[in-house]
Amino acid sequence: MSESSAKPTANIGVIGLAVMGSNLARNLASREGNTVAVYNRSRAKTDELLAAHPEAGFVPTFSYQEFAAALTVPRTAVIMVKAGAATDAVIDELVSVFEPGDIIVDGGNALFTDTIRREKAVREAGINFVGMGVSGGEEGALLGPSLMPGGSDESWVTLGPILRSIAAVAEGEPCVTHVGHDGAGHFVKMVHNGIEYADMQLIAEAYDLIRRGTGYTPAQIADVFAEWNRGELESYLIEITAEVLRQQDAATSRPLVDVIVDQAGAKGTGGWTVQTAIDLGVPVSGIAEAVFARSLSSHPEQRTVAAHLPGPAQTLQVDDPAAFIEDVRQALFASKIVAYSQGFDEIRAGAAQYGWNIDLGAVARIWRGGCIIRAQFLNRIADAYAQTPDLQVLLTAPYFVAALGRAQSAWRRVVADAAAAGIPSPAFSSSLAYYDGLRADRLPAALIQGQRDFFGAHTYRRIDREGTFHTLWSGDRTEVTAEDTH
Repeated sequence: MSESSAKPTANIGVIGLAVMGSNLARNLASREGNTVAVYNRSRAKTDELLAAHPEAGFVPTFSYQEFAAALTVPRTAVIMVKAGAATDAVIDELVSVFEPGDIIVDGGNALFTDTIRREKAVREAGINFVGMGVSGGEEGALLGPSLMPGGSDESWVTLGPILRSIAAVAEGEPCVTHVGHDGAGHFVKMVHNGIEYADMQLIAEAYDLIRRGTGYTPAQIADVFAEWNRGELESYLIEITAEVLRQQDAATSRPLVDVIVDQAGAKGTGGWTVQTAIDLGVPVSGIAEAVFARSLSSHPEQRTVAAHLPGPAQTLQVDDPAAFIEDVRQALFASKIVAYSQGFDEIRAGAAQYGWNIDLGAVARIWRGGCIIRAQFLNRIADAYAQTPDLQVLLTAPYFVAALGRAQSAWRRVVADAAAAGIPSPAFSSSLAYYDGLRADRLPAALIQGQRDFFGAHTYRRIDREGTFHTLWSGDRTEVTAEDTH
């Protein structure tokens, strides 16, 4: 490591000064006890940040050697650059100038398996590597995000006080916890984003059904969402939905939602959530349908050629708008419970697979503030895990059983009405199918096992005795144990 005559003055540094990085640096600098060193590959970004915020007292650096020399020991750096090769390049540079015991934090949306790989490689140099989920967008980074750091216990000793100082606060508690080792933090952030996909799709379906069924304007539906936000659906996403629906387009005076192209973007974390769930054998159907709904929306060329496909003659007929809107609210809440339950199932399965000791109740608590999916009912999730830490299925907790019992009739009416009218509601309907599949006393998987045994000799188990069996399907259909086939 290159020496510098300057005395180290910063207790933490930020690399990557685009909007997220610069806002996080400003947040850090605004907290008592923090002095922040900053570095960006392009000097112009550093100069711009310093000129705009002289009050922050940033320590500017213009090389990795200067950056390392500006930091007190253990040196602590937060990387806020594009995930992938750019992150690897910065890590390599820091490893060359850092020393054993120092800490490198990746605050980007990295795939958790990349974090596991990076942590292992950096650990060989004696340096701590922390993958940290950061939720809340640009505003959260500046004012207080929800933070999901992984990494070693040693790194948490240094990072804990710093991260608690900048995190959002919900009900007096900072929205940060040491999630677990190596890739645990980025894994939990990935699932957070998957739940976010489902939540947004469910809200969009609720809006679509209300508009088609009642003929209400977006501004009128905004009032509906504002009212919902005063009850059990209270959440950031419900709040901003009302704001979006009220917005008028300045150029046309039409509702802004009507001039936005109906093609939803995605940045990968939703897909990662689904792919990982498949690998873990965890059904996250509500999240998956939300991901696929965005994919379908992004193929206008297919939707154009399919527009002539036959559909039902009937439209959605609503005689009592208030009753229908209440049905949609109940369906939204029930489906939302399913989405969160599936997400927490995936976290629990990931923790078992990768050896992480993740406190699911703590995860629910740190999502109550700062993050995109912050919602009032996260308290009920935290309560459920506090009462039953080894809860196998979140929606079987007493509070959710009661809520689903109240909502299920409305939920079924909404899904049936949407199907009869040809209105796509993939997240609503898949969530209901998951709920019914989960509570079924017997599923048609028995037939699937018979089919698999017929064409591939995959064997099956029986309900009346132990062992694995295979039927000799040709000839006399004799059943033998699996051992007899070898």
